[in-house]
Parts: sequence; C-alpha cells; structure tokens
Amino acid sequence: MAETEWNKLGAYLKETQILGSIQSTLYWDQNTGMPKKGASWRSEQLTYIAKKLHKRNSSEEFSDLIKSAEDEFVSSLETLSSQEIIQSKKKNLELLTKEFNRQNNLDPKLVESLAKAKSKGYESWQEAKYKSDFKIFLPYFDDLIKLRIEEANQISEKYTNWETLAQPFEPEITLEWLNNIFMPLKEIIPSLLSDLKKGEKYHWDLSPKSQQNLCSKLLDEFGRDKDIVVVAKSPHPFSITLGPNDYRITTRIVEGEPFSSFLATAHEWGHSIYEQGLPSQSHQWFAWPLGQATSMGVHESQSLFWENRIVKSKSFSKRFFRHFVSEGCSLNNHSELWKSINHLQAGLNRVEADELSYGLHILIRTELEIDLIEGDLNAKDIPSEWNKRYEELLGIKPSNDAEGCLQDVHWSEGAFGYFPSYLLGHIISAQISSKMEKEIGLIDNLVEDGEYEKIIFWLKNNIHKYGRSLNSMELVRNVTGEELTSSYFVNHLKSKLKDFC
Repeated sequence: MAETEWNKLGAYLKETQILGSIQSTLYWDQNTGMPKKGASWRSEQLTYIAKKLHKRNSSEEFSDLIKSAEDEFVSSLETLSSQEIIQSKKKNLELLTKEFNRQNNLDPKLVESLAKAKSKGYESWQEAKYKSDFKIFLPYFDDLIKLRIEEANQISEKYTNWETLAQPFEPEITLEWLNNIFMPLKEIIPSLLSDLKKGEKYHWDLSPKSQQNLCSKLLDEFGRDKDIVVVAKSPHPFSITLGPNDYRITTRIVEGEPFSSFLATAHEWGHSIYEQGLPSQSHQWFAWPLGQATSMGVHESQSLFWENRIVKSKSFSKRFFRHFVSEGCSLNNHSELWKSINHLQAGLNRVEADELSYGLHILIRTELEIDLIEGDLNAKDIPSEWNKRYEELLGIKPSNDAEGCLQDVHWSEGAFGYFPSYLLGHIISAQISSKMEKEIGLIDNLVEDGEYEKIIFWLKNNIHKYGRSLNSMELVRNVTGEELTSSYFVNHLKSKLKDFC
C-alpha cells in the first residue's frame, strides 16, 4: 500500500516530537540531578536542540508536508464517512499551519539567543534566590524581556506583544477578556480577606523522610501506576511528560511547612493525570496537536482540583489522618488536620498560599509582567513594585528579594504570559467541580468512599479526552453549558470562609 501524504506528515511530526522529548528529558535532569557545574554544557545542549526544533518547525519541507496532507484531505472528503475523522483532521491541519506560521516568522538567531538566555536566566535566578539578591538576576532578566518582546514583534500576530507571548499558554486570550474575568476578583478577594478573623495556626512539623513517605502514600491512594510515573525533588515543583507512558513529577521539602511537599505532590499529580488522559496516550496522536493539552489554564484547573477540592476536603482529612499520625503528626484529630491544611492567612509565598489569597499573588504577577512587556515598567524596579503591590493588596511586605520577586522560576525561563493560567485554573476548576457534583455526587462523599477512579473517569470523559480540539473557553462552555465566570470560584471561597469566621 502506498504511503499517504497524511502518514508522511505524521512520521515527520513523530520525529520532531522525539527531539522535543529529548529536550524535555534534559530539562528534567537539569532540575533534578544535574551537578551545578554542568550548567554551561547543558546550555549548549539545550540551545542546539532548540535550533534543530525551530529549523524543523519552520522548514520548507514541513510546509510542503502540511500542504500535501491538506490537499489529500480535501480531495478525500467524499470518501471519509466519519464526521469525527473529518473534524479531527481539519483541526490538526489548522493548528499545524498556525504554529508553522508562528515559527516561520522567527529569526533563527533570535531562537538561539533565547535558548541561551533562558538557560543563563535559570542559572542566575538560582544563585540570586539563594543569595536573596535581585541584582544578580537583573541583567539576564532584562535580556530575556528584550528578547521576548522582539519575538512578539517578529511573530506579528493580531495580538499585542503580551497577548502574543501568552498564546502558547492560553490560545486566543486577550487583555480585554482577561480583565473582564480578573478585575472583579481584585475587588472581592481583598474584602473577603478583611472579613477573615485570625484563626489558630497549629505549629508542628514533620521530618523530610516522613513528608516523603506521605507523598508516596498519597500517590498510592490516588492510584498511581509506578511503572509510568516517577517522582523526584527539584527547587520548584513541576510535572513533565517525556513520552507515552513516561510521566515525571517533582516536589520539594520546605522546612517548617509540613504540607508544602504534600500539596505540591497533589498539585503535580493533577497535571500528570491530565496528561495521562489526553488522546496522545494512544500513541497515534502523541505527535499531533490534538493529542496535546487544551491550555495551561485547563492544565492548572486539573492540578488545583486535586490539591484544593480533593486533598483540602474534610473527607480527605478524615480518611488520611491515620497516615499523618503514623508519620509523627502531633495533631489530635482529623478536624485539626483539616483546619491546619486549610489555614487561611495572607502570606508572602505563592506556592504556599491558601485558596483565598492565592488569586492576589497571581494578579500581582500578571499586572507586573504586562507592565514590563506593554508598559513602561523597568526590570530594575521590579523589587520595589513587587513589594508595593503586595502591601496594597495583601497587607504584607517581603523583607528580602528571595521571599519577594525571586520566589518563582517562570520569569527566569522567559515564560511571560504563563501566570494568569494559575488563576484561570482556579476559576475553571470551580465551575467544572460544580458540574461534576451534579452528575456523579458531592466530592466530599466521593472522597470519603475512596472513589478516585470514578472521579478520574469523569474528568477523562469530560475534560481530558478533548485535547486541543477545543480552547479553554469552548471546553468550559461544552462541559458546563455556560461561559466561563468567576462566580463559582467566589462562591467556593465564601463557603470555605464560613468555616473560619
């Protein structure tokens, strides 16, 4: 049988995906096991692969393959009996063309410069954070901003510079749409915080070994397959997929924060189980656009669902308390565990933030990076602006750069446009959780009965299986029958707040 144009395109995409997975593997190693002095050579490796990937994704050969597959598709429309096949092929070609045009507009020299800047940015950020000195990171940060603005200018889409940089994370996002979703929260959340009475905080801790044991038990509780999911430690928790049946999760131990690693593990599990449920896991779709995640907002909705709706539920504390006791937890009962894990109080650290104040952390970062890319905010002024906005919105002020503007890794990798995904994730999670409960029962009851498989099955069939066939707004509308709104998230916050006031 003659090889079809569609199969030729698929073979090309698979080879590109293999190269990309090698890049991801090097990134995983850089964050989990690479010796510090290996950074320079790793920069060379990552830069080399970035150049190769850009060349493949913008080559004339790739363009010709897309065009030939498109011509073949159009000529075979009458013979394709399945509307699903027609729509999936059409969407794949549409997304491939869009990404090709984006890549084709980029100067290869800029791609190389960006790859080097990201590697150096990450290395300098680690040192700056360790020494709590933003000035160490500043020149690399300033370089990344300029390069990313140049990237946006070269792509020349219909969007503003920041919107252009945000497209890979949240397709079709605009500043106007984002403001309509976010701005009400900027008024509502501070008012909710002001109503919060200072509750009792339980002062206790667990050894690193005990925290590690609890994380392992947590993943076992959720049904992790140890043959395909591996866990390691990194400076900043993350989840990454290296290939079909190869999922990696990282966490970190924070002294004095017994839930830090535990909640990070639950969060990254949410990312991983989403990846495991995507169409790409059939191998057939792994290299195709439709096999990939809808958006980072949807991705974050899945991680935040497991972290906040599952692990922070009352039923989970009741069910899991015995494991905490076995690892040396000094709390008296599961009610104290629940209050401890849900302690509501404005803090400086985003990763350790409670559900109530978390949104403000994201609003601050989002506004700052928009001002950096779109406005007249200078990179050197980030520490002072960061501290000023924390004081205005959260009523607290960082005492040093490490607990302030250097706490997150994202800007060191040039990931401008990523931060809104976290708050969008909260909003999406709240809306789909409401729909889930109407269809399969209250989450508290499901957790109490250990019905994690039932929860995962619903998520796979209502969220995961769509891949990139829908953007985040379309997906929410498809699942819930409504446009995305922050009202479900606000109602969730108010409901939780009642238990602490």
